[in-house]
Amino acid sequence: MTTCVIGDIHGCHASLAALLDRVADRADRLVFLGDYIDRGPETRKVIDLLLALKRQQRQVIFLMGNHELMLQQYLAGEDRSVYLGVGGRQTLASYDIPAGLRGPAIAAALPPAHLAFLSDLPLHWQDEHAIYVHAGLQPGRHLSQQSADWCLWVRDRFIRSDYDFGKPVVFGHTVFEKPLVQANKIGIDTGAAYGGRLTAVILPEMEFVSVPGEQVHPYGAAL
Repeated sequence: MTTCVIGDIHGCHASLAALLDRVADRADRLVFLGDYIDRGPETRKVIDLLLALKRQQRQVIFLMGNHELMLQQYLAGEDRSVYLGVGGRQTLASYDIPAGLRGPAIAAALPPAHLAFLSDLPLHWQDEHAIYVHAGLQPGRHLSQQSADWCLWVRDRFIRSDYDFGKPVVFGHTVFEKPLVQANKIGIDTGAAYGGRLTAVILPEMEFVSVPGEQVHPYGAAL
């Protein structure tokens, strides 16, 4: 079976639509690596498109990103200033939600299907081709024992590791100018929300497909 893996979208609806036009019919399954929200202006449209795709596609896997976790924490009353400063304002604006609202009021204003989608995402997944995760995995630890901290936040400690997890690990989170390809890992976040590109990789062919991103957020604190 063919798997198409799509990197960090960050509210770039036009880029996502263009990429899906090129890859959605070419794979038996689609895997998304998280960070659907924030930074870009059209989070609501992105989630609408993903939910529609789930109804149409044979098999679609949506993983959690650190931005989905930050949204959950924000709705719970945590990390208010941090979340708004790394793209949360754009997400709230896409739903016409004032940034001054508190967590419970924001949750009530979100479409129930969107809230359910964003609250029920696994940390990782695997198939015959690879292991898929948002940020990375802890070397030497079984997949079932991986922590949210590593799966959602890690950068250099994973990227610099040559540990063999038994399959390549396909990940996003850390922005590269072009996809990172190593024997044990493939990084496909190419900065869609920073004017880079939105990238997919088709496995087992190892074919990369990308479309222009949207210059919608300054490249600063890349959480």
